[in-house]
Amino acid sequence: MKIALGVEYDGSRYHGWQRQKSTLLTIQEKAEQALSAVATHKVAVVCAGRTDAGVHAFEQVIHFETSTKRMLREWMFGGNANLPADIRIIWAKDVTDDFHARFSAAARYYRYEILNRCVKSALYRNHVTTIFQPLDEQLMQSASQALVGTYDFSSFQAQGCQAKSPIKQLHWINIKRYNDKIVIDIIASAFLHHMVRNIVGTLLPIGLAKEKPEWLADVLEAKDRKAAGVTARANGLFFIGVYYPKHFALPNHRAFDPFCNQIEQPAP
Repeated sequence: MKIALGVEYDGSRYHGWQRQKSTLLTIQEKAEQALSAVATHKVAVVCAGRTDAGVHAFEQVIHFETSTKRMLREWMFGGNANLPADIRIIWAKDVTDDFHARFSAAARYYRYEILNRCVKSALYRNHVTTIFQPLDEQLMQSASQALVGTYDFSSFQAQGCQAKSPIKQLHWINIKRYNDKIVIDIIASAFLHHMVRNIVGTLLPIGLAKEKPEWLADVLEAKDRKAAGVTARANGLFFIGVYYPKHFALPNHRAFDPFCNQIEQPAP
């Protein structure tokens, strides 16, 4: 049998999603330990998109295969009973053999949150990046629209990225201010390693009026990581959700609804 799960986590104290030989503090390690306890055999899980150290998730999607028969609520509640409090399974569903958490995904949704004020937050310090100088979010929004479409995103690709191609389709990017918080929402077919953080790091000089909005299009055209800005910190980044073609009948984040028609096919 193949089971899909939605997983929520606070990545503050973890070394990212992917299991590592040097540490047990990864999301994958904790998820596999918890599910193995429920299955009574060793379980290996696959995720929709690996997140870096310090990155959080509202709805990461994973799948695993098992010969153990359990009710779906047993996978969810049994898994949670064996997970630390900062990782939670929020839904479980039987899926067909052709489902794959990564390769069946048609789009991913990330959010980056910036606290734009002169004092850091005591409450949200691990969940926002603080920029002390005033940012012009309207300039950032205007510039960001140059990225919407299918392009070679090499300028925003981390060194050592294992993606087969730097060409991705960015469906939507929206930047809004809510009092002293600026929220950057991005939906794309798939993301290169550090792509969101590098986009944010390139938008910041525009928001600070150090670069003109047109500069972002020039950076994209350069296809050179050296042309872009710095990599923004990980703690402001959230994996919001994954969209899958409708025939899998998986729970989808509501924010995908306006984009369903254009992202129905699995991502390249």
